[in-house]
Formats: sequence, C-alpha cells, structure tokens
Amino acid sequence: METSVLPVEEGVLLQFLHLCKPRVVALIVFTAVIGMFLAVPGMVSPVLLVSATVGIFLVAAAAAAINCLVEQQLDALMARTRDRGTARGTISSVQVLLLAGLTGGAGMLLLYTQVNALTMWLTLATFVGYAIVYTVLLKPATPQNIVIGGASGAMPPVLGWAAVTGEVTADALLLFLIIFVWTPPHFWALALYRKKEYARAGLPMLPVTHGDEYTRLHIFLYTLILVAASLLPVASGLSGALYAIGALALGAVFTAYAWQVWRHYSDAVARRTFAWSIWYLALLFAVMLVDHYFPQVL
Repeated sequence: METSVLPVEEGVLLQFLHLCKPRVVALIVFTAVIGMFLAVPGMVSPVLLVSATVGIFLVAAAAAAINCLVEQQLDALMARTRDRGTARGTISSVQVLLLAGLTGGAGMLLLYTQVNALTMWLTLATFVGYAIVYTVLLKPATPQNIVIGGASGAMPPVLGWAAVTGEVTADALLLFLIIFVWTPPHFWALALYRKKEYARAGLPMLPVTHGDEYTRLHIFLYTLILVAASLLPVASGLSGALYAIGALALGAVFTAYAWQVWRHYSDAVARRTFAWSIWYLALLFAVMLVDHYFPQVL
C-alpha cells in the first residue's frame, strides 16, 4: 500500500534532491566537463559548456533518483541508505517518478536543442544502462554487477567529448576505460566493510558470494590494471609528462591502499581505500586538465 504523500511545501523537493545523490552526480559531471575541455585545443564555448553540464547533471540526477526508487526496500535494510525518503516511505513512488521524469526530460531536451543529438542519445543510453540494466537486471543477479554495470558510470567523459566535437574518438574511449577499470576496486572496497548489509539485503556482491580474501585480491589486481590504464593517454599523445608524473604518483598511493586491503585488511583500511578512490579519480582528471592547458610546466 502506498504511504501518505507529503505536500511539496513540507519537504518533498528536498527529499528528491537527496535521492538525486548530488555528491555522486558532482563527480560524474566533473569528469564530463574534463572530457569537454580535453576534446579541443582551445577553450570550450561558455554557452555549450553550461548547456552540456546542466543537461548531463539533470539526466544523471534523474537516474540516481530512479535507482533509489527501484531499491527502496533494499535501502531500508542498509545503514547508509535507510534514511532516504524512498526507504522511509516519506516520498511516494508517484512523486519520484514525476520529478525524475521532469528532471531527466528537461536535461534531454536541453542536450538535444542546445548541444547535439549524439550527446542526447548517449546520455539516454547511459540513463538506461544505470537505472535499468545495472539497477534492475545486473545488481541483484551477478557478483560481476559492478564490472559490467560500470560501463554506464564510465560514460560521462565520453558525453562531454561528444558534446564538444559531435563524435566519439579513441581518446574519449581511453577516458571511458580509466573510469571503467576504476569502478570495481572503488565499489568493492565499500562492499567489503558493508558485506553483512549486502548479505542481509540479498545482493550478490563479490565479498558475499566469493568471500573477503578473493575480493581483496581482485581489488589489488584491478588497481594495478587501473594504473596501467591511466598511462594510456600518455601513449596516445592526449596527455604529456606532467600528467604522467601525476598519474604515477596517484596510482602509487592507490596501489599502497590496495596492498593494505589485500595483505593487512581491516574495515578501517577498506573505508580509507574507498575514500581515497574518490579523491584519486577527481585528482587524476584534474591533473589531466592542467596538463592539457599548461604542458610547459615541466
């Protein structure tokens, strides 16, 4: 039975904002913006930059809200998500669907009219990949949900690239690859110290299905692959020496954390690794941007 509906003036819009996962979406949009700047040698048109950024933000926010709606019963079982309005029943499914539809629809319209059709279609595919393919099909079905579903999470820099150039090139796919390989060690670190909650919710996350030791080893191995993947922009000529030094330094820290997770595990280490993984991705793309505009620093 549907729970009572709160009037908009009593906090539904604020609850919906929380469902949009603004901090997660901020990182998504950040990598998309970096993709825009890396796609051209000069500066990006301010109008295009704002239009693409806002459009991608709105669609990503709508996808996050739909994710919370689909997982409301699971969220109620987990400490980090049980305060969401969907889990508590203080915002109705109809309200979430309506607000997500308006938010995502506005984003799609903005991308189509002010950016280009390719970006709009790629963003729609990303929405479907996350909100439907990952959330509905993969997450409850396979411990490889993060690996396969990571494709949708890795799309933002490709969206940014397409927004500026109207095409998807090999360099754009290198940016995709970096985030795609980053996703498993990032989420598996979280899954390790939240394993009991995932088990209680019946989700087949890797630590639940294959155990801690197997997961810890794979975090370390994926981190090594990530460090290698992060150097591919240097090999392709997209980035230079400044980025190479930054990527190696950031990768060394991530590898040290992953080694600790593998060989000297504790929940505290896993928490620190998860937190660092977020900083790692943000700093890696930031260094890539600095290298793009100021290669003469070295």
